[in-house]
Amino acid sequence: MINDTPNPVPPVPSPSPETSAPAAAPVGPAGAPRRRGFVPRRKVCRFCAEQVAQVDYKQVPIIRTFVTDTGKILSSRITGTCSKHQRQLARAIKRNRIVAFLPFSSF
Repeated sequence: MINDTPNPVPPVPSPSPETSAPAAAPVGPAGAPRRRGFVPRRKVCRFCAEQVAQVDYKQVPIIRTFVTDTGKILSSRITGTCSKHQRQLARAIKRNRIVAFLPFSSF
């Protein structure tokens, strides 16, 4: 025969702060631990930090760092320069190419 009385469920004790386990890492959809997203560091304009009023085309070693090996001008998103100095930098690089301080391309 079937017993009509329900089985009593013992109460579950609440975990105390001393005995509770550390919080588990967030779990992704496949059950693997989720990685934290990459937070890029804020880039500071090199010319603003050094308080340069005007980017001079005769500063070839400095200007060369803003050009790729193939001769392309690096974007301000990559270098971190502000828009004002990026415009001055582009103008200085183009002048350097005309005066032959920098090559138009390295092909």
